[in-house]
Amino acid sequence: MAQRTVLFVLFDAVQSLDVTGPLEVFMGAEQHVPGTYRIRTASLDGAPVRTSSGLTLVPDQALGDPLDAHTLVVPGGQGTRTPDPALVGWLREHGPRAERLVSVCTGAILLAAAGLLEGRRATTHWAYCDKLARDHPDVEVDPDPIYVRDGHVATSAGVTSGIDLALALVEEDLGREVALGIARHLVVFLRRPGNQAQFSAQLAAQTAQREPLRDVQRWITEHPDADLTVESLATRASLSPRHFARAFQTETGMTPGRYVDRVRLEHARRLLEDTSDGIEEISRASGYGTPEAMRRAFVRALGAAPAEYRRRFRPAPAR
Repeated sequence: MAQRTVLFVLFDAVQSLDVTGPLEVFMGAEQHVPGTYRIRTASLDGAPVRTSSGLTLVPDQALGDPLDAHTLVVPGGQGTRTPDPALVGWLREHGPRAERLVSVCTGAILLAAAGLLEGRRATTHWAYCDKLARDHPDVEVDPDPIYVRDGHVATSAGVTSGIDLALALVEEDLGREVALGIARHLVVFLRRPGNQAQFSAQLAAQTAQREPLRDVQRWITEHPDADLTVESLATRASLSPRHFARAFQTETGMTPGRYVDRVRLEHARRLLEDTSDGIEEISRASGYGTPEAMRRAFVRALGAAPAEYRRRFRPAPAR
């Protein structure tokens, strides 16, 4: 494979992890397979930039210098709230020349301002999806996935999802084994597929205030195949079923049944993506009991049966 230049665009008040997370992935790939990636960073004038957390990043070059970027990475951060017109103009002129155009977090706002997301499906940090959709009605904003691929343009959700997207791009370029080696080194999952929700079941729900209810939340997550009826969970919390159901919804923002459904679906998805276990085995391990019950849950929530989901989203074997 010919060496590919990966260029990271820097600007004041950039989110440091939006830059360093994906950069570490591509640099890890270069260390695994030397000669595959050339990593560069650039600011408008080549001057150091101060990140939103106070770190100073010193770029390799100015954006005005000759560039031959294969993959152009645009991070997010507070600096995207009032985009620099010169930066937007540079992206408008040079963005279309990149073979792959990538944004991390609110970097999608810069791409949209430059007209590079027009008519495309995209995502960004969940807190800014409404703003992106409102300010750019020509962009189809999907607030749920951790990243979205639309042709040669890829946009990712908040912060660490840039690592997931970078791993997916490395896997596409160099195969699963290289990406897996990088993920192991960084101690991250390989890999959350792009359609994975920005929030896990545990993050989508609030953490209960009372310890007995928090214990129940942990129990559900750790034992999706257990008896998770309201009556059983109420007994574990030492509450009456009626009192438990009311308190759980008040403190977490969702009913016990809804929480259990999300945990079981998330558990089953992970097993389908990361293991070769059979559908019947996964249905039991995830608390569905039967493959048919799991199939109904998947079709209802994801629009695809478990077998189809596995075909679409299980990482491809190494080339």
